[in-house]
Amino acid sequence: MGDLTERKHPARQSIFEQRNRAVIVFLTVCTAKRKPLLANTAVQELLVDVWCESDLWLVGCYVLMPDHLHLFCAPACVEHPSVRKWAQYWKSRASTRWPNRLEQPVWQSDVWDRQLRTGESYSEKWAYVLNNPVRHGLVKNAEDWPYQGELNSLLWHD
Repeated sequence: MGDLTERKHPARQSIFEQRNRAVIVFLTVCTAKRKPLLANTAVQELLVDVWCESDLWLVGCYVLMPDHLHLFCAPACVEHPSVRKWAQYWKSRASTRWPNRLEQPVWQSDVWDRQLRTGESYSEKWAYVLNNPVRHGLVKNAEDWPYQGELNSLLWHD
């Protein structure tokens, strides 16, 4: 994956729902001006709480990097807001409860999202995301990075 700042705006595609097929979206959210705010326990706990409260989408696996986060998500119900509206909602909730007011604004205004098309792309994308802290020189082994987890098991059904 290239530098997220290369494009001015994220590519936009609507969520495509196909009968009896899982909808899983890969989402990347960056901090404002790429400030290194996310890789700490207090922020991780806050985000997990906010994601659990923002229950129209389910968060699966996630990784918090210092200046951005990656997560996989899926609609939790038939009538769900767009992934962008859902992200705006939880970013707003997290900003309101942010531990350090001096770090505001916390988030870039937009998000980068990509709907996964196959179970194989889900596995491949997770392997890539899981190794992000290693590629950035933050840890030697992906499993040593403390700011990652899985809130819900998002299963791919072809």
